[in-house]
Amino acid sequence: MNWNDFLQKHRPSQIAAEADCALTALTSLGLIRVRGEDARDFLQGQLTNDIRAVTTEQAQLSAWCNPKGRMLALMLVFQHGDDLYLQLPRERIAPVLKRLGMYVMRSRVTLSDASEELPIMAVGGDCIGGLLENQPEDDFASRQSGELSLIRFPGVQPRVQVIGTADALAAIWNKTAATATQVNEGWWRLQNIRSGIPAIYDVTAETFIPQMLNLDLLHGISFTKGCYTGQEVVARMKYLGQLKRRMYLARFAAAEEPGPGDKLFSATSKSAQGAGKLVDVQPSPAGGWEALVAAEISSVEAGDIRLGDANGPALAIQPPPYGLQAADSE
Repeated sequence: MNWNDFLQKHRPSQIAAEADCALTALTSLGLIRVRGEDARDFLQGQLTNDIRAVTTEQAQLSAWCNPKGRMLALMLVFQHGDDLYLQLPRERIAPVLKRLGMYVMRSRVTLSDASEELPIMAVGGDCIGGLLENQPEDDFASRQSGELSLIRFPGVQPRVQVIGTADALAAIWNKTAATATQVNEGWWRLQNIRSGIPAIYDVTAETFIPQMLNLDLLHGISFTKGCYTGQEVVARMKYLGQLKRRMYLARFAAAEEPGPGDKLFSATSKSAQGAGKLVDVQPSPAGGWEALVAAEISSVEAGDIRLGDANGPALAIQPPPYGLQAADSE
């Protein structure tokens, strides 16, 4: 079965933006399969997190950085069957595959695009208990059920990603469609924004250091695992206390559609890099926009951040649901 053909036949003409019980296909996400006896050792030397902790029952967030510590990608790393998979925006699959492949050299590992082979969908809301069997209950916990992998994501609403073959996903879709409201993929991105979970897109690649996007707060960095690409910069940011930017939730009104990478302005900022940038953004069901922003801590404390320039819309900013103070004081 072709997953895209299935979706064309089963998607309604009107797709809700938000629902108490939601069902959506995550077609903008893709997968890189990492296979081979050196797969874990290879990823251990590349990603910020400790890959040894990834099992069929535990997924994790992890960043891949350039030698200067700037994020090339943010990935959900999980095990499906005997292989490891890296989930990231589909637009990043080709450039990441090409560049990551340069580091394989003599390692006994193969990298491949598994996006078409293993599509992704999601179910969210209090209804999931009656719709999904064997679902994980802890954040980023994983469960394997036949041909499927189920991964729990944090959020106000319970929500689970389901990864598997098109036939297996179609069976889940048909089972849940009678109860759940089919929503567009923006629903998933909006839930990630509200949960303080960032993403890296083509336009923001090599822009942020992991701590700027709160990867240390999201358990996406191991400071004890040893060396990996960009590790020196990431470690220096922690131990020398030089972090001047953090990621926050923001709401604002704007007539023109904003996008990741759009610049922020603050009259109090003295940085040549500006006050910050949008990390991700989606329309809010209440009107306006909801976003994640990587912004200067001092500008946030001054209450003086706008989108674009001094005449741009003001941003109402708040910390992510997991807070910031504990990590800043470590």
